[in-house]
Amino acid sequence: MFKDLQKALKRLEQTKHVSIPIDPDEKGFIDKQCPSEECEFLFKVHQDDWANTVKSEAVWCPFCRHEAPKEQWYSIEQVKHSKSEVESMIKGEIHNAMLSDAQRFNRRQPTGGFISMSMKVSGGKKRTQPIPAKAAEAMKLEITCEECDTRFSVIGSAYFCPCCGHNSVVRMFSDSLRKIKAKVDNVSIVRNALVEAAGKDEAEITSRSMIESCIIDGVVAFQKYCEGRYEPYGNPPFNAFQRLKQGSELWESAVGSGYSDWLTPQELSKLHILFQKRHILSHNEGIVDQSYINKSGDISYKLDQRIVVSPTDINMLLSCLAKLSSSIEGAVT
Repeated sequence: MFKDLQKALKRLEQTKHVSIPIDPDEKGFIDKQCPSEECEFLFKVHQDDWANTVKSEAVWCPFCRHEAPKEQWYSIEQVKHSKSEVESMIKGEIHNAMLSDAQRFNRRQPTGGFISMSMKVSGGKKRTQPIPAKAAEAMKLEITCEECDTRFSVIGSAYFCPCCGHNSVVRMFSDSLRKIKAKVDNVSIVRNALVEAAGKDEAEITSRSMIESCIIDGVVAFQKYCEGRYEPYGNPPFNAFQRLKQGSELWESAVGSGYSDWLTPQELSKLHILFQKRHILSHNEGIVDQSYINKSGDISYKLDQRIVVSPTDINMLLSCLAKLSSSIEGAVT
């Protein structure tokens, strides 16, 4: 009576793998997600590069550099969709087999007798072919690895190539400046939101801390950038690029030009003060001591005052650092 159902069940029992297609977005990128539960960073890789360039043995997360085999990088949504599709396909196979058995049974029943029997399976024929997993919206930041040419895209920032794991110091520095700019540009939004949510005191403390962290982040980002780009010329002294004079001397020795060749005297003087402000924030809670006055030449403060960092300071810092990095790129390439 249930021949088709028995065949369907046997066929399903013998099925070891079911392939669920994954659609790329309109630019040809397919969704991927870091398998580390602490990260789960979403990104995309161009479908051609994923098929032809990315190796099966290892893929790296663009954000945290977690390493795992290629088959582990499906997104959570893709896995959910695949499970749902497999369930629908199994139900469809069983339903269609039962429907076929019922139709055969009913065709074989005699008509006109005192007793009649029929079998009913509700619903029409069900689909047994999978629907591809849809791609998420295209991501704006598209990156091509400078080492292996793999194309990938992210939202926010990326530090490593998913194909080769390469870390681009130039891209990291650019991302750092972008994040600092976003932070300083949104201070007023954060302040206003906190006034409503937590009060004026908390809003002022948080917004002030945001601005001051920008100067620290900027100096550290520039230090890491310089250390990376200086690598072909040797090992610089520890924290040398946190000190403008020493950093400039290192570049002058390496490429024949220093910071005074790339910045105006006014820019270099202001940048020197900002670097000293970073130092006093990191090591003395922003309280002015004699060392700060001597090293910075900043006569606008007296001893034991606390320095002030303004959005204007941060924009000047970003402008100078971008100008220096552009000049360094021109000198080392």
